[in-house]
Amino acid sequence: MNKWGFLSIIIVSISAAVIIYIINIHTLPAITYFPITEDQRFEKVQTDISLFSENGNDSYEIIWSATSVSEAPTYLRQDASLLFDNGRLRGVRSKWKQDTDSIIMKERLFHEDSSLFQAITFHHGEIHKQGKSIHSMQQITADQLYVIDSPTTALESFEKPQNNYEVEWKNLLEKTTRQQLLYHWNQLFTHFDIDSGNYLSVPLTSLATYQTEPLPSLTQQETDKIMGQLWEGLYKNYIVPATTKNNKKPTSYIPIILFSKDQDHLLVLFELNGRKNQLIQKYSLTES
Repeated sequence: MNKWGFLSIIIVSISAAVIIYIINIHTLPAITYFPITEDQRFEKVQTDISLFSENGNDSYEIIWSATSVSEAPTYLRQDASLLFDNGRLRGVRSKWKQDTDSIIMKERLFHEDSSLFQAITFHHGEIHKQGKSIHSMQQITADQLYVIDSPTTALESFEKPQNNYEVEWKNLLEKTTRQQLLYHWNQLFTHFDIDSGNYLSVPLTSLATYQTEPLPSLTQQETDKIMGQLWEGLYKNYIVPATTKNNKKPTSYIPIILFSKDQDHLLVLFELNGRKNQLIQKYSLTES
């Protein structure tokens, strides 16, 4: 074989490798923040947890769902939802489609014992406009459900307590969950040598608050950008690793988000399958 034939083989091989690499990059799941558009919105977004049925005396079934519908089809739609049970990660689901206006995710889960279920979903759309500009649309929704599974009473569930009995169970489940989470988060603060007094601490499950309420001393527009960039990092570093094929039952607690009181960065602290992690994101509040 002459040298030109050899070089041709090398060039073809490199070209094929580059093409495969590009294809893999575009098929990997990702949420990417782009400037938020004002031209298109969601018509419907919802996260829901409901009690479905009782299965004998030992277990019951809940339905966990996330739904979003946009005003028109977008280039890429993606939703990511997380479910926690008394502070522990119970499920992670993500779904993406191209050229669609809706995403629907629904799952039935079996469980035992009384629990506080909390779910949060990030709804995202990537919009490609004429002139090759790319924009985002986004929204955060959440839901929670208290389930009382006591041997002395009938199975019961509620979102907001309606009587003293439900108030007592609400307080008990919240206290148990809070104690477990505080112990876990304090271990993370100690491990990474973080002074929590320098930050506004927000559990991941409470982020939906900032859909309509800005972070302290920031505008809603600035808050929306921070939330979009935050979920981009969460998706890559927490959601995707928790949903890999070799991670069928990930062990984790609700991550804690720390917003710097200096308003220049945030931290995400979490533990996944025994490994402690710290994400650092610098604020970039001006749109590029």
